[in-house]
Amino acid sequence: MWQSMRMIIPKALLLQVNLPRALMVAIPMVTVLYLLVNVSYLVVMTPTEMVSSSAVAVTWGNKVLGGWGWVMSVAAALSAFGSLNGSFFSGGRVCYVAAREGHMPDILAMAHMHRRTPSPALIFNTIISLIVLIPGDFQSIVNFFSFTAWIFYGMTISGLLYLKIKKPELPRKITVPIIIPILVLLVAVFLVLAPILDDPQIEYLYVILFILSSSVIYIPFIHFKLFPGLLNKLTIFLQLFLEVAPTAKNL
Repeated sequence: MWQSMRMIIPKALLLQVNLPRALMVAIPMVTVLYLLVNVSYLVVMTPTEMVSSSAVAVTWGNKVLGGWGWVMSVAAALSAFGSLNGSFFSGGRVCYVAAREGHMPDILAMAHMHRRTPSPALIFNTIISLIVLIPGDFQSIVNFFSFTAWIFYGMTISGLLYLKIKKPELPRKITVPIIIPILVLLVAVFLVLAPILDDPQIEYLYVILFILSSSVIYIPFIHFKLFPGLLNKLTIFLQLFLEVAPTAKNL
């Protein structure tokens, strides 16, 4: 019966119903669990122990679980692996969709002919990640990645607010109360400005310059489509080398 109902109900309607429900359940649940975990840290450890610990969760596990403290290390590794796995696939598909919309080189909008995966976008995402890892300072990578990510989150939410205010007549599969993007935008602005005001570093300027440097490639090669012959030859070479082809459907 459920199978027949799913055939009748349009996929768009299922998305409109299920996605808001998933968000309303998952986000409060994760927030509550996160707060409870931090409360448990404060209850078990002293401020000195928390500051001096290189891994607070492992220290908590050693104090609470005793000989089973290694479970926290395994759990943290599994959690990091799952998060990185999701980020790898979602990040690659963001590049894939952006290229298909004409915002990035055409080669990134292609998929492997046999595996049906956007391998050029995934490889591109991997190369950028390896470049970011060159400094080797994990704490700096986390700080600057978060700084960069929240810049783009804020820009995305700003675009959403602009469309909701200036073009309310546009069709939307999913709508949210306007207070939610406003709150997210305020959080994004805070998380971008707070690190700069708290501990100004020249590296933040480097991050902004790195973001702006993308215009050096985008404006001439993508927007104005200069040197089309060179780009076409490079695209054909990579297409043959990677065994990829243009796609007509989302992957």
